[in-house]
Amino acid sequence: MKKTFCFLLIASILEIGMAVSSAAQTPPFCLMPYPKELTAGEGHLAVDSAFSVVLQGAKSERLQRYARRFLERLSARTGIEFDQPALSTADNFQAALTVQWQEEAQLHPGMDESYDLRITPQSAEIRAATDVGAMRGLETLIQLLDAGPEGYFFPAVTIHDEPRFTWRGLLIDVARHFMPPEVIRRNLDAMAAVKLNVLHLHLTDDQGFRIESKRFPRLHQFGSDGQYFTQEQMRELILYAADRGIRVVPEFDVPGHCTSWLVGYPELGSQPGPYQIEPEWGIKYPVLNVADEHVYRFLDQFFGEMAALFPDPYFHIGGDEVEHKRGHVAEHWNNNPQIQSFKKKHGIQTNGELQAYFNRRIYRILQRHGKTMVGWDEILRPDMPKDIVIQSWQGAESMVAAAKNGYRSILSSGYYLDLNLPASLHYLNDPLADNPNLTPEEISRILGGEACMWSEFVGPENIDSRIWPRLAAVAERLWSPADIRDVDEMYRRLEVIGQELEEHGVTHEKNYGMMLRRLARYRDPSALKTLVDVLEPVKYYRRNQLRKQTRFTPLSRVVDAARPDAPVARHFREAVDRFLRDSGQERATIEKSIRARLQQWKENHQRLLPLFGYSPVLREVQGLSQDLARVAEIGLQALQWLDSGKTAPKAWQDQSLRVLEEASAPRGQAELIVLEGIKKLVLAAAGSQPQ
Repeated sequence: MKKTFCFLLIASILEIGMAVSSAAQTPPFCLMPYPKELTAGEGHLAVDSAFSVVLQGAKSERLQRYARRFLERLSARTGIEFDQPALSTADNFQAALTVQWQEEAQLHPGMDESYDLRITPQSAEIRAATDVGAMRGLETLIQLLDAGPEGYFFPAVTIHDEPRFTWRGLLIDVARHFMPPEVIRRNLDAMAAVKLNVLHLHLTDDQGFRIESKRFPRLHQFGSDGQYFTQEQMRELILYAADRGIRVVPEFDVPGHCTSWLVGYPELGSQPGPYQIEPEWGIKYPVLNVADEHVYRFLDQFFGEMAALFPDPYFHIGGDEVEHKRGHVAEHWNNNPQIQSFKKKHGIQTNGELQAYFNRRIYRILQRHGKTMVGWDEILRPDMPKDIVIQSWQGAESMVAAAKNGYRSILSSGYYLDLNLPASLHYLNDPLADNPNLTPEEISRILGGEACMWSEFVGPENIDSRIWPRLAAVAERLWSPADIRDVDEMYRRLEVIGQELEEHGVTHEKNYGMMLRRLARYRDPSALKTLVDVLEPVKYYRRNQLRKQTRFTPLSRVVDAARPDAPVARHFREAVDRFLRDSGQERATIEKSIRARLQQWKENHQRLLPLFGYSPVLREVQGLSQDLARVAEIGLQALQWLDSGKTAPKAWQDQSLRVLEEASAPRGQAELIVLEGIKKLVLAAAGSQPQ
């Protein structure tokens, strides 16, 4: 029945009446990440008020709390009030679900997260080596929940599962725009649901210093605009994450990206200052004075304070973009006589060598505080110790080179969620793809990957829509076997999982409607929704190029409401592809749904016109609304030509393609995402091949 449930839910999401030949086109179970081994059985285990759980294993208060939350979620999904007690640790307690484990896991890379899950019509059982493995099994179990005429149930199934990579993370940048504790908590809950195990907090940058320091209070007092985590708040978040089997890795970016450090302590900088929190985005000049011994004493004390606050063995120092390949150089170093004298005295020829000297000093400081140093690609130099970890933003080649040279590495290139790319690109971005010449030892040094949510253009209101549901596709890539990579199947499951994640409080769906209602000034937003459903924010780094933005720019415009990988637009493209290749009975049904959608878009601009008068903020996308009507008319004309059996004139094709090209220009830093599908209809009508 879960297969049928997936099919019905996805069909309702399409909203275009798309006919699908059978439910067999959907995966057998809507699981994400998909397990390593799964065998379907016969029958199912009923879920009713008598459903209960017994925990049998080493002491783990963490797992007891997790199991209680599991039962609360199960009750909320089903509306069933379970008999008491529904959870027990007594050996003689007869329960529908038995959870067994051997030891409480210590949270570190390499911890055992494997589990076995077996469901029969009589009972269910999870067996794991650790309590964290049992928690991962509980997440798979609740994803299996299904319903039929007789009520709710778990299908009979046998699963053996374990992660492919040991480091499966999400970076949240809380420095550019601060994300308060409630944002972090709800995302931790959603991360646990898809079996991620590392939260990387980017705590400092030119625009903000976001953690309280009792040793150096001017760091947060002067560098945060009053928006920072107290140490007590951070301890609570770390415990909250640990309760879900998730480690918290802090990042303090040095020696560059450090303006916020210098506002309160300008003496640390390579120029005298004064400094102010940077309002604009991009690579900035301020950099620590790495020739000054006072800087190292300061960092030793500060890192010692933070090492005591963050229990994870890994400690991220940033280290990126001091000397950038696009031509930026450390001007503040170049213009500092003390640094130039220091370089000459120590035989240091370049700023790259100077940063390497700094990194070695920081490595020894962190070693004394019991931490393993992590940094971006730029910290890797041939003479760096082999026990550091490289996080690669520059590409898989850099990560592989690190592995070949004896360094452990994490891939983030290809997982930048802030670039607004489709889930399919992230999904097919495998840390080990196209690297057949790596030895087993080199492969073992590639720890996994980390998706990055940089926050220049997100705030607490819309950050979830940039993270979810696409992060679930990254989670599957890092957990599931490499040969699970069918994009269409991934999207079908992602539609379901994305909605199930709402129970954790993430707002990727809820806030979309709220933002549209506000943009419409609380008038009927349906016409606005029809437009924004087929818009996406511009991709890569175009947004700041099209319109200069700062940390004061409101994040409440259409571009902020529009979502990456817009589902309606993607479903339309899929429908066009299916229509053009289908010659069977379903072709007419698919065409009818495409025609209805195009007709809706053609008429929508007139429906939307009154809102442009009521809500001036919408006027920047008025051109996109007009273009949607124009290109929809072209799509309808293409269908008429295809129905006629005649080939459309080349002049019509050329004119239509010109209109489509004009419509591809972004307005309000957003762009139409249905043009590709309409272009395919035009080319098919004219008997041309796609370009």
